[in-house]
Amino acid sequence: MKSKRFKKLPEKTKDLNSETIEKLLPSIKKNCTTKFDESVDLSFQINNKQKKGEINIRTVVNLPGGTGRKVKVAVVCEDIKASEAKSAGADLVGGDDFIEKIKNGEMNFEKLICTPNMMIKLSKLGKVLGPKGLMPNPKLGSVTDDLKKAVSDAKSGQAEIRNDKDGNIGISIGKKSFNDDQLIKNFKAVLDTLEKEKSNNTLNGDLIKSAFITSTMGVSYKLKLEKNI
Repeated sequence: MKSKRFKKLPEKTKDLNSETIEKLLPSIKKNCTTKFDESVDLSFQINNKQKKGEINIRTVVNLPGGTGRKVKVAVVCEDIKASEAKSAGADLVGGDDFIEKIKNGEMNFEKLICTPNMMIKLSKLGKVLGPKGLMPNPKLGSVTDDLKKAVSDAKSGQAEIRNDKDGNIGISIGKKSFNDDQLIKNFKAVLDTLEKEKSNNTLNGDLIKSAFITSTMGVSYKLKLEKNI
């Protein structure tokens, strides 16, 4: 059953022609009628000409405007690197003892970073961390000796881009409270990252078939991309 709030939102917005993000942001923000600071979210559909099951996009994007979220970052490292991790702003830091806690189900963090030497031990917890999307990955910059950069990126505005089995990609580019310039910069950063991923995959034609933008509790609008991806 639709709420009174939802019934007041515009109807059949998906039937409208696609527009640029600059033109759509005022409508998106106007539709944020809840009491909390709603997220502004993008949704991409991979082109049907591609074999979706063969396309595996998994990367990270550093959003210049930030994410508007406080991310709890944990680091698994050698004792000698613990002070570096703490100085970088990590919320939780540990070695073998920390791995044991994770094994026992203590995972009160949203991002896990690990040094290469400790990854051998942590990799044994794939069945625990994998399903939650918490397993560190060298490609995503979360298996590294440069803990200062990894923690800083995770805290300042790093987001993961990943397609599901049906060829959908969803990502937030900020909050309603962000100014338009922040959201547009984040949007362009996502497009640049997708363009790089397209060049890294052998694809026929465009990678993205369609794109939509919405807020957490709002309605979707067709989004016109500024470049073919």
